[in-house]
Amino acid sequence: MSIVTFEKPVPKVAKSDWYYKITELKESCDEYRRYTFVLGNESQKLRNNTDVTTYWSTHHTNSKIFDRRIEITRWKYLIELCYKNLQKEIKDLKIEKEKTEKFIEFLNLNFTVTNHCLSIRDERGATDLCHDIASIELKNEQTTLEKLKNLLSGVCQNAWEMINKLEELEINVAKDLQKKNNTINIDSKLLEMTKNSNNITLKPDPLRVPKDFNTYEKWLQQCNDIKQRIENEILSSKKLRETMFVPQIKTINDLLAQNDKVNYSLRRRIYDTERIKNELEWQKWNMLTDKDKFLKEIEKLENALFEKLNPKMLVETRCEERLYRDGIELCLDKTTVGLHKEHFQLNNTTKMLNDKLNQTKALHNTLIEQINVLDEQLKNKTHALNVDQKCLQYRVQLDNRNCS
Repeated sequence: MSIVTFEKPVPKVAKSDWYYKITELKESCDEYRRYTFVLGNESQKLRNNTDVTTYWSTHHTNSKIFDRRIEITRWKYLIELCYKNLQKEIKDLKIEKEKTEKFIEFLNLNFTVTNHCLSIRDERGATDLCHDIASIELKNEQTTLEKLKNLLSGVCQNAWEMINKLEELEINVAKDLQKKNNTINIDSKLLEMTKNSNNITLKPDPLRVPKDFNTYEKWLQQCNDIKQRIENEILSSKKLRETMFVPQIKTINDLLAQNDKVNYSLRRRIYDTERIKNELEWQKWNMLTDKDKFLKEIEKLENALFEKLNPKMLVETRCEERLYRDGIELCLDKTTVGLHKEHFQLNNTTKMLNDKLNQTKALHNTLIEQINVLDEQLKNKTHALNVDQKCLQYRVQLDNRNCS
């Protein structure tokens, strides 16, 4: 018997079509493999580039933080050195002030002795009760002591004010140093952080700029100002200490040596008074001239300030009108930026003119006050000159009597 077989009732694929489909599948697989290879290389290249970029960005940031910490540390050391000098100067000034106060107490003892001597000499009677050379020298000593006491009291007052000023500056410098230490600690913590640290998180708005943000130039200027102010105050304090030491030596010399040529002293006083009077009159004439010039300058500044009002109203009106644009037209274009810049410049110009006007008016008032002071000084100098001339004329009788 024959074997009967059954085949599926579907069309058969030709051998050539079978080879074609295999070849097509092979080529498709090769194409996907090539694309996969290229994409894998590009992905690896991108990962490497981003890793390198991120690494060097972090490295540069760490370098900047490190350099910034070094800069703040350097300024901290400079200000700390000035701070120590400031503390030493405060201590030295207090010591010098105590010495001056003790010297004033010594002057009080001299007052007691001089007044007691004058009281004793008043016990003389008859013809011995006269204004002799001893009485004159005692009076001179009393006057000298009074002047020296006022001088030293004024020096002590200046020293007290300077100490308060230095102590206030000391507090401000201490606060500044505390802020710098805090900043150094923050930068140190930042340098210790890495991408694998546990205390790092995503922040809502890390790039926000606070309202009290200062520029680097302002920070640098403030550091220089603090350092310069400390140096200036220390220099002023040293000069004050020198002026506190000089009156002590001057007091000792004045107490030891009295001028016994009274007539020469009076003539010298008259000459100095006339010279100072002439100098004050010349200064008064110059200040009156400057006052008149300043009046004209004030008028010019007021006119210049008034002339800036219309341009300011114009630019503000333009800015306001441009706010009524609709839709996409309401944008920050070059015109708006220019108007803002013009408004800023006008405000800056107005502020500078206003400040200069205030300075000019203040100086004008100062000139008027100074002229009044000069008038008072001239009045005092004229009176003192008349008194000294009368004293000198009166002493001619004594000279004639001595000659006889």
